[in-house]
Amino acid sequence: MKLLFATTNSGKLTEVKKVFSETSFTILSLADFPVVPDIVEDGLTFAENAKIKAKTVYGLFHVPTLADDSGLSVEQLSGGPGVFSARYAGKNATDEANNKLLLEKLTHFSEPHLAKFICSAVFYDGKNFILAEDVMEGKIIHEPRGVNGFGYDPLFVAEGFSVTNGELSLDEKNRISHRAKAFNNLKNILLEKLL
Repeated sequence: MKLLFATTNSGKLTEVKKVFSETSFTILSLADFPVVPDIVEDGLTFAENAKIKAKTVYGLFHVPTLADDSGLSVEQLSGGPGVFSARYAGKNATDEANNKLLLEKLTHFSEPHLAKFICSAVFYDGKNFILAEDVMEGKIIHEPRGVNGFGYDPLFVAEGFSVTNGELSLDEKNRISHRAKAFNNLKNILLEKLL
């Protein structure tokens, strides 16, 4: 069965393909389809934004759709950047710009900078939504380390680890990541319901 993952982010796509690699699902991405208009993610939660993406993409291509919204929640920043994680430093912000702004905001607070990554993953088939969520607890450090991953990975040290997500291999990260766990939960539900 083909599932369209509503993303153009190659890092996310690699993670999700790995989760579904030993199933009969084939994961497509928006790169396999004509140009998609910008989707306005104006939900107040990660789950709302994931549903907006899934519904919009399904409406365009009529292929059962996976979507997610995820981001970083920092305790000292009242849960920020939250749903604005990807555009923390502005609409077309780079990972570097977002990381720089995060570190600037945290200079006023003492360590540890407790944080968690949150992911809401959804499946939509034109009628029903299936939602799965998970988190990865950890902390933010002051100097980026590592070149793997994307987003805030070089600044985030997961609970129980001494290295950043940017220093973990994809396999290591997939064992603990919020996205991998959320999509694994979703995969298990889909295997039960669809196959």
